Amino acid sequence: MNIEQFREYCIAKKGVTESFPFDDKALVFKVMDKMFALAGLDSNPATANLKCDPERAIELREEYDGSIIAGYHMSKKHWNTIEIENVSPKLLTELIDHSYDLVVKGLTKKLQTELAAL
Repeated sequence: MNIEQFREYCIAKKGVTESFPFDDKALVFKVMDKMFALAGLDSNPATANLKCDPERAIELREEYDGSIIAGYHMSKKHWNTIEIENVSPKLLTELIDHSYDLVVKGLTKKLQTELAAL
């Protein structure tokens, strides 16, 4: 998966917006105004930060040594940085879905209801 495919997959999810709140090189994806993905547009290889369950995050870092590391400039406990071209598209879509689902689960009931109505 390349960075454009990553972007297309993220933006197609329900309630997602994209923006550049930090600079013109960090594309942020939010669901109901809560970040679930951040893509580095100037990194080589292309990378993305995705939220992850802490136990699973450690397992992924061990299994994909070098391709998945502790979140760069993020909470190392809850975020991973993934070299998006060095993991399978299937794994990457699973990790995007996992991040999105974690953020949605953490939304208030009101926001979850608003999201469901979209």
